[in-house]
Amino acid sequence: MSVATDNRKAIQVYRRLLGYVKPYWHGFAFAAVGLIVVAATETGFAALMKPLLDGTFVEKDPEIISMMPLLLIGIFFIRGLAGFVSTYGMNWVGRNVIRDMRKEMFDHILRLPISFFDNTSSSHITIKLINHVEQIYAASTNVIAVVIRDTLSVIGLLGWMFYLNWKLALVFLTIGPVIAVLIRFISRRFSTISRNIQRSMGNVLHTVKEAIEGQRVVKIFGGRQYESAKFNTVNEYNRQQQMKMAVTNAMNAPVVQFVASFALALVVFLATDQSIMPDISVGTFMSIMAAMMLLMPALKRLTSINGPLQTGIVASQSVFALLDTPTEPDTGTVALPKAVGRLEYRDVSLRYPGYQEPALRDISFTVEPGETVAFVGRSGSGKSTLVNLLPRFYELTDGQILLDGHDIRDIPLQDLRNQMTLVTQQITLFNDTIANNIAYGKLGAVTREAIVAAAQAANAMEFIEKMPNGLDTLVGENGVLLSGGQRQRIAIARALLVDAPFLILDEATSALDTESERLVQTALENLMRQRTTLVIAHRLSTIEGADRIIVLDGGRIVENGTHQELLARGGHYARLYRMQFQDNHP
Repeated sequence: MSVATDNRKAIQVYRRLLGYVKPYWHGFAFAAVGLIVVAATETGFAALMKPLLDGTFVEKDPEIISMMPLLLIGIFFIRGLAGFVSTYGMNWVGRNVIRDMRKEMFDHILRLPISFFDNTSSSHITIKLINHVEQIYAASTNVIAVVIRDTLSVIGLLGWMFYLNWKLALVFLTIGPVIAVLIRFISRRFSTISRNIQRSMGNVLHTVKEAIEGQRVVKIFGGRQYESAKFNTVNEYNRQQQMKMAVTNAMNAPVVQFVASFALALVVFLATDQSIMPDISVGTFMSIMAAMMLLMPALKRLTSINGPLQTGIVASQSVFALLDTPTEPDTGTVALPKAVGRLEYRDVSLRYPGYQEPALRDISFTVEPGETVAFVGRSGSGKSTLVNLLPRFYELTDGQILLDGHDIRDIPLQDLRNQMTLVTQQITLFNDTIANNIAYGKLGAVTREAIVAAAQAANAMEFIEKMPNGLDTLVGENGVLLSGGQRQRIAIARALLVDAPFLILDEATSALDTESERLVQTALENLMRQRTTLVIAHRLSTIEGADRIIVLDGGRIVENGTHQELLARGGHYARLYRMQFQDNHP
């Protein structure tokens, strides 16, 4: 990729970033005025050097002698006040930008399809939301402040030098092209290192997250040394990249200042040689020197922003890549307040991106309202995939799924998903109270009595009442403070509370002990009689009473019938049933 292309992309990204500043233009303008005043005081201070020396020490002018202390105090008072205004204003704008950007990212993440999360580490998403956005903060505040203040300072100081002696000022300008070449080279290096640092930080966070979440596996299989070595590798790589950034940062300003020192030395030589410049006064010389000495730190700050600027641009590219990821398609226009509960799959096929073999092939069946249909088959046969198509967690490749005669793609996503509730093997609970976890599907629209009723129907109140704060007990991260059976019953209570026509059960009683399973099974059976129920079954003994059992193998329907009918055929289902019966009865 050429330098010109890189520069164009960087400019486009920065323009898009500045678009987030636009709503806060009044605060930005307030800060910009302060920066302009600060820049003006630098030129003003250099300009004071001429009358300070010529008028006081050379000409002994009493009026200038009396005015000079007040002018010096005044200029620094104004500079301090303007500095506070500009710093506060820029930080106010920057923090508002970061808040808005994080909100937009979080809202966008919630609208992304399940397939995105299947292929993207949660750690890399988190690092974008937290770390990369914080890097953008520096690029949207500090960098802009330095550019405005120090660019104006450089222009003002150079203008003053040209006013005093254009020949000496011209000497200082000769370093401009050299500095421009240096900055271009350093910018490309900053950009490359910033990308490496971002990737390495994502890898560090991912490694830590896996080790923490998998502590039981790590401990039981003796993986401590392996995990430690893996972490050391990614951590060391991150250190190396950070040191490369530190070296580049450390060399940036000194190299530029070293180049500028040649021009400074030449100006001093020419100004002090009476044969070359015989007419220059002490005040003029010192004013030029003051301007040049103020130019040096301004140039240093301008070149020092290169690092955070390139880091911010790379971080912006990462954030905008997430924001540009397509969300779930939601173009449905057929409103569906409450479905009757009739479901039809017509020649449905699904092929996951990147896979040659389809996960589902020509699936067709019909489920009548109130009917319970179970899906069974070996692992990888397509059971979960088939059911996941109904709430449009994945988009089918061919065919149609009809809900009450409507193609589910014609129904708005929220309307579609309001028609169903879900209980899976992998229970997701939030670090909140038991009550809020049960009421999650109807937060803000459910009474305490309804929550209690749902908990009682799921036979969860018997353990909830023993909790320190009852329904107001915090469950910990993903319900870590509860047993597996308790988590399962809370999830079932949550499903009971949502009055949806469709119920999806993914072996909802698998985590329960014998007593808990008996208590919950009755509540589930009552719930299933009133709803169209799809059951993903692993333990075949739990679905013997289903109205129909659909057997899948290799992504196809190979058998369809009741428990007794399928056993009598002696096919796939009968073999699976016999295998489980033998496993359970040695």
